[in-house]
Amino acid sequence: QVQLVESGGGLVQPGGSLRLSCAASGSIFSINLMEWYRQAPGKQRELVAAITSGGHTNYADSVQGRFFISRDNAKNTVYLQMNSLKPEDTAAYYCHARGLVRIERGRTTVDDYWGQGTQVTVSS
Repeated sequence: QVQLVESGGGLVQPGGSLRLSCAASGSIFSINLMEWYRQAPGKQRELVAAITSGGHTNYADSVQGRFFISRDNAKNTVYLQMNSLKPEDTAAYYCHARGLVRIERGRTTVDDYWGQGTQVTVSS
C-alpha cells in the first residue's frame, strides 16, 4: 500500500518561512513527477510547484522566487521550502505523485497518488 505523508505545515507570520515534506512509502521503485498543490477556501486547487525525477522544476508565477521544490529520490521524499510567506499563501497544501512505479511480487504498476493535505496559515 502506498502512502504519502505530509508534514511541516503550521502557523507562521508574514515574511516567515516553512518547509513542507512529503514522504512516500510502500514498495516504491520510482516516482516520475512530484508536485505540490494548494487550495484556499472558496478557490480552486492550483499547482504550486513540480519537480521531475531528474530535478527539473516549475513554479506558479505567484510563488516563483519565494518557494523552492526539491526531492530526495533515495527517500522518496519531496520538499517545499517556502520563504517570504504572505497571507495569500494561506491554504491547504497537497502533495501529488505522478507516475509512481511499484514492483511487488514481480508485478509492476504505475499510478498517481495524493497526500492528505497539510494546513499552512500565514497571519500576524
